[in-house]
Amino acid sequence: MASSTSLEISKGGNNEMMGSGQVRKRVIKEEMDADDEYTLDGTVDRHGRPSIRGKSGGWFAGIIILVNQGLATLAFFGVGVNLVLFLTRVLQQDNAEAANSVSKWTGTVYIFSLVGAFLSDSYWGRYKTCAIFQMIFVVGLALLSLSTYLFLVKPNGCGVEALECRTHSSVEIALFYLSTYLVALGNGGYQPNIATFGADQFDEEDSKEGFQKVAFFSYFYLALNLGSLFSNTILGYFEDEGMWALGFWCSTGSAFIALVLFLVGTPKYRHFKATGNPLARFCQVVAAAAKKWRAGVPESGDDLYEVEGKGCAISGGRKIFHTDGFKFLDRAAIITSRDLALQDEGKDSPWRLCTITQVEEVKCILRLLPIWLCTILYSVVFTQMASLFVEQGAAMKTTIGNFKIPPASMSSFDILSVAAFIFLYRRVLDPLVSRLKSKGLTELQRMGVGLIIAIMAMVAAGIVENFRLKSATIDCLNCEGSSSMSIFWQVPQYALIGASEVFMYVGQLEFFNGQAPDGLKSFGSALCMTSISLGNYVSSLLVSVVMKISKEDDMPGWIPGNLNRGHLDRFYFLLAALTTADFLLYIVCARWYKYIKMGGRESNRGTHQEKSEELCV
Repeated sequence: MASSTSLEISKGGNNEMMGSGQVRKRVIKEEMDADDEYTLDGTVDRHGRPSIRGKSGGWFAGIIILVNQGLATLAFFGVGVNLVLFLTRVLQQDNAEAANSVSKWTGTVYIFSLVGAFLSDSYWGRYKTCAIFQMIFVVGLALLSLSTYLFLVKPNGCGVEALECRTHSSVEIALFYLSTYLVALGNGGYQPNIATFGADQFDEEDSKEGFQKVAFFSYFYLALNLGSLFSNTILGYFEDEGMWALGFWCSTGSAFIALVLFLVGTPKYRHFKATGNPLARFCQVVAAAAKKWRAGVPESGDDLYEVEGKGCAISGGRKIFHTDGFKFLDRAAIITSRDLALQDEGKDSPWRLCTITQVEEVKCILRLLPIWLCTILYSVVFTQMASLFVEQGAAMKTTIGNFKIPPASMSSFDILSVAAFIFLYRRVLDPLVSRLKSKGLTELQRMGVGLIIAIMAMVAAGIVENFRLKSATIDCLNCEGSSSMSIFWQVPQYALIGASEVFMYVGQLEFFNGQAPDGLKSFGSALCMTSISLGNYVSSLLVSVVMKISKEDDMPGWIPGNLNRGHLDRFYFLLAALTTADFLLYIVCARWYKYIKMGGRESNRGTHQEKSEELCV
């Protein structure tokens, strides 16, 4: 009986062992099959687990972000496009004070973009940063709409040239500025992160999704322009007719829908984890290099300090390979006898010894700065659409029969040009160039093309102005429509600006996103916004300098109040000459630039293989 029982137990144990072995094999097979579905770039889902390709990211998440961007842009420009008119007509500021207020507000938007980029890269991550700043954006717009309806537009219907608004109390003025600067904070903190977050939805380690990621930036810029098209036309018309509250409520509704849509897509998003404070890492490299300023720099990077294996000292980032240039920073990664002694004692510090990756992160930023500086003058050309192009159009024939064309609405041709050239580039030019050159045009080459087209735009604007002056009434009192030349002659200069944007700004988005280190992706996008901001300031400074110089000897200057007495064409040609010089400098910087070389990520495949093996043990 005993032997019989033992035999049964033995058989049962063998069956259990065979069953457990089959379970192990099945688990391993399932995990191996699942490995093919995980992204290769290290992205995670909202729970911190590695992203599954078929269940997250891709165009489903990308389209949500594109629509979100279009609606948010509509909301922002619904306020920004006519803010100067609101200040003059409703708050009764003079033109100079209103223009100064708008300049400060616009500059603040771009300053806040750096704040949003810093919080995103360092602590919150892109999703959380986008969500929080969009909420602030909605609150600011709602407060602006409510205060406009209840306090500011009084009596009802004021805010047009025919009916003046009453004087407002200091509390009401304070409420207005609080709401508008909340709008600036919300939009500024959101903008540099949403483009990068959208790019995060595409796995650049996968050939198919890598191509889709490049296409995403073109469609992102298109969504931005389509959003501004609606606000510049429909909402601009409402506000110009004195329906300020209606225009602001439309902006609020658009921003709220954008926020809800963004939150609805939460389960489908892919995320990169924040990498810590980049300012601290930057300062550590500078401090460590300064402490070892007497140390000799090795010829190659083989003897410099780096973390072993695939891991990186910067959490969540990839290793960056050593490059020549900025050799003085390499001292931060030199391992001295003092560093070895401190390591043995467990007292090593990043303020004395930094990894090659950390040093190269600083080098990347230093290499990007000259390219970024060369884009500022392009932004000077771009900003003329919102200022001198409008003034030039106002002095031309703006009527077709009894219908008057608002000069500012000519910017619609810029937006249509952007849409057309994005389609032409993606469907025609890029495939054609790819046949001649395997990888097509690089981002730097496309930005150079953008500068060339910008020069053509300024030349076209100068030629149009030259002909306009020949058909203008010089001694006019009200110079609006004082020329018999149709405003539609401005279409070429607007169309060329639109074409240049496709090459410059889309290329800029791709370039800074691709070349910024993993811990500074949002900062790369913020550089695009700050170049536009500085372009505004440089344009204002350039106009002031030109007017001061050209007013000598009792001359009215190139850009007087009466354009028919000035020479706006000469200013356009000056911009063309300056942009040409900038283009030549850009060629030098682009040739000098060295592309970043990164190591591979610790892929989700490896992570999940290790987990499957743990389950099998």
